[in-house]
Amino acid sequence: MALRTLDSLGELAGTRVIVRCDFNVPLQDGVITDDGRVRAALPTLKHLRDQGARVVACSHLGRPDGEPDAKYSLKPVADRLAELLDAPVAFATDTVGPSATEVVAGLRDGDIAVVENLRFNPGETAKDDAERRAFAEQLAELGDVLVSDGFGVVHRKQASVYDLAELVPSAAGFLIEKEVDVLDRLTENPERPYAVVLGGSKVSDKLGVIEHLLPRVDTILVGGGMMFTFLAAQGHKVGKSLLEEDQIDTVKGYIATAQERGIDIVVPVDAVMAAAFAADADHVVAPADALEDTAFGADGLGLDIGPATAELFADAVRTAKTVFWNGPMGVFEMPAFASGTKTVAQALTEVEGLSVVGGGDSAAAVRQLGFSDHAFGHISTGGGASLEFLEGKKLPGLEVLGWQQ
Repeated sequence: MALRTLDSLGELAGTRVIVRCDFNVPLQDGVITDDGRVRAALPTLKHLRDQGARVVACSHLGRPDGEPDAKYSLKPVADRLAELLDAPVAFATDTVGPSATEVVAGLRDGDIAVVENLRFNPGETAKDDAERRAFAEQLAELGDVLVSDGFGVVHRKQASVYDLAELVPSAAGFLIEKEVDVLDRLTENPERPYAVVLGGSKVSDKLGVIEHLLPRVDTILVGGGMMFTFLAAQGHKVGKSLLEEDQIDTVKGYIATAQERGIDIVVPVDAVMAAAFAADADHVVAPADALEDTAFGADGLGLDIGPATAELFADAVRTAKTVFWNGPMGVFEMPAFASGTKTVAQALTEVEGLSVVGGGDSAAAVRQLGFSDHAFGHISTGGGASLEFLEGKKLPGLEVLGWQQ
């Protein structure tokens, strides 16, 4: 079955439309530090506004554990949305209480409101089906239809994502439609050569992706903290670098399988080793087979891929026709250890084909390092959701909208 899209909902003028967005943005002292997810919601919200719908936007933010917490309020998001839309955005100080009821009742055609953080209500994330459904029924009283556009949560069976979509007519917004189209292209007949760049801290977070993509790709490039488990699997000593010893045998299996299938798993040839996990720590570049042969000895820890590896990865990326990247190459938040991530990001902007940045830390990295969203084919808004999609897992928030992989 195909994904139900906005067209399936028909004419929406005068209709109360609940839009499940993903406004889970980073906040610092109440200020949004990356508004990428707010901007990603604009095409759907503007379309509904221009149709004359009465829009009720809802989202979670952070993990407030089922009760109100001022530091996770969506008020900064509502304010930023008003700036981006250049129009007033009403804000309800609760989700399904008297404020939400009053704000929604006051909407006119083309108006947009944001209700408070969904996760201030325990029913949103409840494991108990009845509790979750009860909260969804309260949400359903705020609107006539649901437009699901929070891709970052489609892998979660939550009230606003799954149950609400069963209670009222529902369809995917433009963001989810685009995400599914792009990620489907990464799994079904991708243009070759096809390279996947995996980073981040843990191999265990990426096992499903590696296993599912191995038969489909030409090259897998391994960086970030997970590279040290691969280096250990090759027999190298890695000092105090991040290492998942219980995954070494699994990694050896992947390397063997890749060799049998003629797939290139490219592991770093050098790394930036540091004396400590600190922005101003002493650091040197060391070959992959001599990571402990520095002044730091066995106490050194790797915080970035080395320059030779960065160029090796960049060459592989630039010559590919399809590239998916998930996970930074090093501790990009610290300038001294951001070079590998920046080099790989730059190479992605030069791909003559489809380049996809897989959300989460990768999306944060490219923005922090000064790259424009438009420099890439697509920046996913869902790190975990995009990974689970590429693992071939069933995503409840998509299935309830008619999607079947």
